[in-house]
Amino acid sequence: MTTPAQASPAEPTRLARKLHTFDAIVIGLGAMIGAGVFAVVGPAAQAAGTGLLAALAIAALVAYCNALSSAQLAALYPESGGAYVYGRKRLGGLWGFLAGWGFVVGKLASCAAMALTFASYAAPERTRPLAVTAVLAMTAVNYFGIKKTAMLTRAIVLVVLVSLAAVIAATLYGGQIEPERLQPWTGTSPYGVLQAAGLWFFAFAGYARLATLGEEVIDPARTIPRAIPIALGITLLVYATVAIAAMLAVDLDTLSGAVAPLAAAVAAGGMPEWEPVVRIGASIASLGVLLSLVVGVSRTVFSMANNRDLPHFFAAAHARYRVPHHAELGVGLLVALAVAFVDLRSAIGFSSFTVLTYYAVTNSAALTLNATERRWPRWLAAAGLAGCVVLAFSLPVESVIVGSAVLAAGVAVFTLRARFAPGTRE
Repeated sequence: MTTPAQASPAEPTRLARKLHTFDAIVIGLGAMIGAGVFAVVGPAAQAAGTGLLAALAIAALVAYCNALSSAQLAALYPESGGAYVYGRKRLGGLWGFLAGWGFVVGKLASCAAMALTFASYAAPERTRPLAVTAVLAMTAVNYFGIKKTAMLTRAIVLVVLVSLAAVIAATLYGGQIEPERLQPWTGTSPYGVLQAAGLWFFAFAGYARLATLGEEVIDPARTIPRAIPIALGITLLVYATVAIAAMLAVDLDTLSGAVAPLAAAVAAGGMPEWEPVVRIGASIASLGVLLSLVVGVSRTVFSMANNRDLPHFFAAAHARYRVPHHAELGVGLLVALAVAFVDLRSAIGFSSFTVLTYYAVTNSAALTLNATERRWPRWLAAAGLAGCVVLAFSLPVESVIVGSAVLAAGVAVFTLRARFAPGTRE
């Protein structure tokens, strides 16, 4: 078993440590708050019926276990890359590569989905061009330094929270509340609840962004274990409040069938004049998630390129801004191309499957920690691993098939590289 890697902040080619605990929490919130509320509520309600809240609780529990595994590993290995690094250090090259491969491919789909969500709310008649513009703009923000990313994310989170507060007020005070709509287990099944939990997981996966910022956080051994649970807890509270308000205000058929479920809930609540607030909030929330997603994917690409699991061209760090600028530009270009082909609901399921695989590797790595390295009991990592496997294979069949094929392709790439370029492996 390897010993914890030591960071080298003085090394000139590495990244700049500028983020405090509050900055890290805000980046985590920006990555999570918005995606679930504006993109997942509809398909999750369709799968779970009135089991929607139970599904949310299951997803949050699995996410919490994953967060603890991520936090203690990030404290030991304060490097960019997240589970890619943890898998390599604790389980071996293949598992690390598979985690990084799944994360990058799945999150590229998530980036495209968030860009399309932004454009469909902001200007439905010009969805594709506006989505490409959004991707390029967020890539440019990230290019000029991580502190600028944190500052913009802070403003986005504030606007989104205000918008969601307005949504809750409009649904609860619109005069159309029916408490019986919360009656559990109507129009659902255990499988449907698990499938909805897998879809909800898409909304919680943003806390991975904190682990991938290991080389840009001040005192990562202290900051990351504090920031991840706080950001996750705030997100769960917001999601639960908004989901309850929406279910009280509108019937499940309308909620599950709507392209913009919260807009439908506000309209059904008797205050349709507040609908523009939903559209503004959804647009800004999607930009916030997109901004943070580009950060996380580019850092994983940067880490994989440093180990030559991806072309070494992407391992460059900008001399002035101290960001992985080649990786960020490459990610931005790929996402801009992807928005021409991605279907929003399919992207959510596909992304959930690959990211659950990523966290399965994280939990497996956490299981190898000894008593002096662990911060929390080993059984939490075991519970996280089991939860990831169950939720991944409860997702829609299409998502499982496509996700499995992508992971199999990753194994093939790793095997071929190990055979023809063995010097690139540790």
